[in-house]
Amino acid sequence: MMRNEEDTVKMRSGRTVRDLRRENRTAVLQRLYFDGPLSRFSLGPATGLSSGSVSNVVSELVTEGLVEEAGSVDSAGGRPRTLLRISARSGYLIGIDIGETRVRIELFDLALTELARIEKPLETGCPRRLDRYDVGVVVTHLREGIPEVLGEAGVAAERLVGVGIGVPGIVARTPQDGAVVHGQTIGWDAVPLERLLRESRILPDTVPYYIDNGARTLGQAEMWFGAGRGARSAAVVLFGSGVGACVVSDDLSPGRAVEWGHLTVRVRGRRCRCGAQGCLEAYAGAEALLQRWAEAGGQPPAGADEETALTAMLAAAYPDGTGSGPQPDATALAVLEETAEYLGAGFSDLINLFQPERILVGGWAGLQLGRRFLDAVTAHATSYALNHPAARVRIDLGTMGPDAVTVGAAILPLADFFARGGRPEQAEPVEPDPAWRTALRERSAR
Repeated sequence: MMRNEEDTVKMRSGRTVRDLRRENRTAVLQRLYFDGPLSRFSLGPATGLSSGSVSNVVSELVTEGLVEEAGSVDSAGGRPRTLLRISARSGYLIGIDIGETRVRIELFDLALTELARIEKPLETGCPRRLDRYDVGVVVTHLREGIPEVLGEAGVAAERLVGVGIGVPGIVARTPQDGAVVHGQTIGWDAVPLERLLRESRILPDTVPYYIDNGARTLGQAEMWFGAGRGARSAAVVLFGSGVGACVVSDDLSPGRAVEWGHLTVRVRGRRCRCGAQGCLEAYAGAEALLQRWAEAGGQPPAGADEETALTAMLAAAYPDGTGSGPQPDATALAVLEETAEYLGAGFSDLINLFQPERILVGGWAGLQLGRRFLDAVTAHATSYALNHPAARVRIDLGTMGPDAVTVGAAILPLADFFARGGRPEQAEPVEPDPAWRTALRERSAR
């Protein structure tokens, strides 16, 4: 394109030449990431770019080391065509899950292959639950854990594209502090987490942090690589000590965290850990479920963490794994059945409000409760929901496993890096283009 033509495009569309180049680079990176390896010839129709533009962009990306050759393929009557792919080790990502019992830190390459991981427990020995989330303790875990995973894999901090962090709470952003976490259920009142990490000098200032709600990062992972692939809309539920959800649709791309656990399911009901009464989380979160079992006369193992205690409860209610074996614990079984109904009522709210194609359940407690429990939840959900949307939703378990939040957290800097055309510019994050979701949908439908 000649210079005067570039200026004309700028005047008509409001975009600069730099914007157009970034968009072209993003289009090529997007197709190579989801559909590669591809030849230069195939990239033209796949991206809608001219052969000259493809050649220029590819030359830049190869020179920068972001794209590499990956063999060749025969052409019709001509020379073999060279295949291209994203160079997985041209950059690295860190995904972090500030969870309910531990902080999990994982290092990935650009292909999201795990290279190293470390876990730091969030237990202080103090009986007060909120002390597990002492901000100083969490920041210390990150200050120690991030260099550990980098050292284990032999990766220099300067080669990081970014660090994504999933947190239990609402994330707001301010010009002064960056990401600020409002985690009412864990005692975080406007915690300036991004500023605290910057002040800790864990990483060079050139490495960006991306902090978001853990349910949203879980939703990102399931929609990109898990059970949400190909869906136009989905609600991805994080079921752990508490409960949360991420809703994804064309209107809410790339997903929005919703405080689903704090919908009221019983007026003047049980006190929730957020302080309100009758929240879904006060009945259906793993913490509340175990409390209700103990209040009903059950015997959770003394001193056990929530994951161990839930395992014991399931073993008591379903001694042979099916619920039909000898002498099931009637108390544990009754509490689980009641919990399934509360969750089903909560699912019906998601169905009626958002009419998703799929509801996917993840989180350590959701995966531990498994298929048998989900079948009961599904039956209650369809009975409480309106017939039309209930008949069109599929309720299933997520497939990304216990690492879903860290994978989804790592997707945050990856998506932003590609949205910038593979250039780590220091500016406000760019919201990933809806074309990413379209590409994912097309890829998973094939």
